[in-house]
Amino acid sequence: MNPAKINALIDTLKLSCARQFRFNPRRIAADMRYKGTEGQGNNLVHVFKDLHTHSLIELKGSMATLREQYGETPHWDEAEKKRYSQTDAEIDAEIAEKHAELEFTRTSALYQDHREHLLSHYKDWPGYQEGRPSAREAARALITTLTEAHDPRLSAFAERMHTSDLEELSHLLLAPCHIERSERAPKPA
Repeated sequence: MNPAKINALIDTLKLSCARQFRFNPRRIAADMRYKGTEGQGNNLVHVFKDLHTHSLIELKGSMATLREQYGETPHWDEAEKKRYSQTDAEIDAEIAEKHAELEFTRTSALYQDHREHLLSHYKDWPGYQEGRPSAREAARALITTLTEAHDPRLSAFAERMHTSDLEELSHLLLAPCHIERSERAPKPA
C-alpha cells in the first residue's frame, strides 16, 4: 500500500481512537505501525500493531477495535491503555526521562568500561568477528558475570535504573550502542 494511503489510515485511526478510547493521537502516531489488511469484502479490516507490546488495533471504516486477545496472548491491559491515554505533558516527561537514562548510561563507568566489547558484537562495527554471540547475548553474559562478581558499577547502574532484571539491564546497556552505530553509519547521498 502506498505511503499516502497509510498516512490517511493512521489519521483515521488517531481520530477513532481519540473518540472511542480517549487515546492520545500523538501516542498512536508514534507507536502504531500499519500491518496490513485482514478479511474480505464487508469484513475487510486494516490492522495496526504497537511497536513495543505488539498489541493490535483493527480499523473498519471509522471504527477502531482493540484486540484484547491475540491467539493465546492477552493484550491491552489497563497499564497499556493508560499509557496510550497519557497527556502531551506526560509523554514529554517520559521522553525526557528516557533521554536522561540514555545520557546516564552513555557516561556511566559501566558502559565506558565495556563499550568496545559490546560494540564489537555488531556486524557493522569495526572489530566485529564472525561467529561471536549477538550483542544482546554478550550483554546478558556480561551482566551475569558482573552480578556474580558483585561489581559495584553494575550495582550503581541497576540502582539508578530501578531494575535488576537481566533483560532490562541488557537493553539499557545496549541503547547507547545503537546511537553510536547510527552516528557512525554513512549518510545517504
